[in-house]
Amino acid sequence: MCGILAVLGCSDPSRAKRVRVLELSRRLKHRGPDWSGLHQHGDCFLAHQRLAIVDPASGDQPLFNEDKSVIVTVNGEIYNHEEIRKKLSHHTFRTGSDCDVIAHLYEEYGEDFVDMLDGIFSFVLLDTRDNSYIVARDAIGVTSLYIGWGLDGSVWISSEMKGLNDDCEHFECFPPGHLYSSKDGGFRRWYNPPWYSEAIPSAPYDPLALRQAFEKAVIKRLMTDVPFGVLLSGGLDSSLVASITSRYLATTKAAEQWGSKLHSFCVGLEGSPDLKAGKEVADYLGTVHHEFTFTVQDGIDAIEDVIYHVETYDVTSIRASTPMFLMSRKIKSLGVKWVISGEGSDEIFGGYLYFHKAPNKEEFHQETCRKIKALHQYDCQRANKSTFAWGLEARVPFLDKEFINVAMNIDPENKMIKKDEGRIEKYILRKAFDDEENPYLPKHILYRQKEQFSDGVGYSWIDGLKAHAAKHVTDRMMLNASNIYPHNTPNTKEGYYYRMIFERFFPQNSARLTVPGGPTVACSTAKAVEWDASWSKNLDPSGRAALGVHDSAYENQNNVVNKPVEFEKIIPLEAASVKVAIQG
Repeated sequence: MCGILAVLGCSDPSRAKRVRVLELSRRLKHRGPDWSGLHQHGDCFLAHQRLAIVDPASGDQPLFNEDKSVIVTVNGEIYNHEEIRKKLSHHTFRTGSDCDVIAHLYEEYGEDFVDMLDGIFSFVLLDTRDNSYIVARDAIGVTSLYIGWGLDGSVWISSEMKGLNDDCEHFECFPPGHLYSSKDGGFRRWYNPPWYSEAIPSAPYDPLALRQAFEKAVIKRLMTDVPFGVLLSGGLDSSLVASITSRYLATTKAAEQWGSKLHSFCVGLEGSPDLKAGKEVADYLGTVHHEFTFTVQDGIDAIEDVIYHVETYDVTSIRASTPMFLMSRKIKSLGVKWVISGEGSDEIFGGYLYFHKAPNKEEFHQETCRKIKALHQYDCQRANKSTFAWGLEARVPFLDKEFINVAMNIDPENKMIKKDEGRIEKYILRKAFDDEENPYLPKHILYRQKEQFSDGVGYSWIDGLKAHAAKHVTDRMMLNASNIYPHNTPNTKEGYYYRMIFERFFPQNSARLTVPGGPTVACSTAKAVEWDASWSKNLDPSGRAALGVHDSAYENQNNVVNKPVEFEKIIPLEAASVKVAIQG
């Protein structure tokens, strides 16, 4: 994938404007360090920063149709591009890039081809024959995308907010699953799956069908011409992804180029739950495992960079993005260009610990729908931007369109958590891969309790962040928080601290409106907070805030959430360098 920037219909197509577009495009160079491209047609500019993964030799962008009348700049991976090429055999393709099919599909089907793409993408397509254009974003919003409007009537598109925030009068997140057409002058949703209406499904649970759908989602993502690996925290989701990849890698084209030995990566504080579980799974699967350790101070030192790259002040996202940001830098230094990750499973299967309190299957299902629809503002944004900060791509098979349709069509009664029946969170996913004859994972890993990424890297990580924020945000500052930040007013010192940093980088009102808000407990939506009266008094996105559910809940730690933390006991006085233990 890559970074894209487009300025469409500007009033000043001069040389000076081209220089400005190039300058702004360079703000996205971390997303695509391999090559840069810019094409101007009249008053439209299409820029591209490339991370070369498929056809690195000839797939530079922008891309064109045969006579160059259709121009496309794309950030994405199109997994069914070979099938599409066969259907369009009468077309001549200029490159072997998977994204080359987009211009030709447009020639055949006009604006109604987007749902034919199986993959993740954000693209701008300019038809020079009538100077019209379309912009589209993938179904769930795995790729990041923003749209803005200039005072001169121009429309701006950028993979990240920093590419357009200084030049637009107003900008916002481009909604996932939507298309913007210059002919219509507005958005329309191209992604319309059955679950989107939040109607309660009734299909029976078929463990084999669920297993096969997910295996297919993982295998199709092994499309590559460059080295890759898998993120392995030792939790259920990443472990299943690693297990399936390891099991089927030898049968893929990727193995012919790079061998059948899978590399896995894990990050955490020294002695953290994820490091221990990740190594155990890696040993079981026989991967070449790489462990990266960091200190709380290392993470704190990276917070400003994380907020700049991830473009949020959301507490959950920053807590989880920082370890991922540090790990991505180390992974890239090893020559790896993309990784497979486990985001999306908790939203689809109700894996967060607060789902234990779902009152019935209707509310359970509706909450999963709300969570999936919001993924582009949370886990997708974190996974995309914290990895792309270092030119590393993350692929997420749980968010495969076909797999989501299968999983979200199951009667949610099967997803309900019922401890008295031995059904823990994500039970139907665990059961689907509980194969006695040919095990995917050890039993205790397959049935390990959910740990949110920011918890699993080490519980003192979050406690240390809170203590650090308390050193920089006073009680007096908190008293005036609603006056300083009337929108999404921070209600904790940690949230206030992140907000101060965010506003320095992105001071525009449009910027602060791109970040979601509202009460949450253990990553719930505001609606789900109503499931338990005690949660409203303990609002924190950590899984340990799910009182009465998490084995290490705050209530089991002498109410540590409400106690002042002695900062010096958590963070060393000197900033330590990132410790790296590479095994294998």
